[in-house]
Amino acid sequence: MKKTLNWKRGTFSTTYRIFSDEQAIGELQNSAFKQTSQGSIGRKKYTFRTKGLFKQETQILDGNSNKPVGNITYGSMMTKATIQLPDRTVSWKYDNRWQTRWSLFDEQGSLMKFAGRSTKGTIDCEELDELLVLTGLFITNYYQQAMIAVFVAVFIPIWVTVFNN
Repeated sequence: MKKTLNWKRGTFSTTYRIFSDEQAIGELQNSAFKQTSQGSIGRKKYTFRTKGLFKQETQILDGNSNKPVGNITYGSMMTKATIQLPDRTVSWKYDNRWQTRWSLFDEQGSLMKFAGRSTKGTIDCEELDELLVLTGLFITNYYQQAMIAVFVAVFIPIWVTVFNN
């Protein structure tokens, strides 16, 4: 049975709140300055721990036992990612040029469709998989932060040069 969830995030907030029928069911807390994010949905908790400098990977840990439950590797063009779980591999990708739609899929087809902008959106899924809901939002946030870092690295030196002359 198809299920639609909603997510919201304040303009300057690092926390995604996840809703089902307008009732809060979970959240994902990211940090711009830490390599660790915490997520919970239903009764399940997960930790996302990112490692590396240039070729980063994120380890997904069970929030209660702290044992690994998956791993995320990122594509070089910041449009795709691979989620390796113990029993399957799931792919993440942007579905449009404006990066307002993205999806999770495996070899059998689409698992979840996400849509939204920076502060709110929807998640459509055939079967509610709590880990994948959180992971889909985590990867999107990861790429948004990476884009901001690239923007700052490129445009701050230009701005400084222009205004110092």
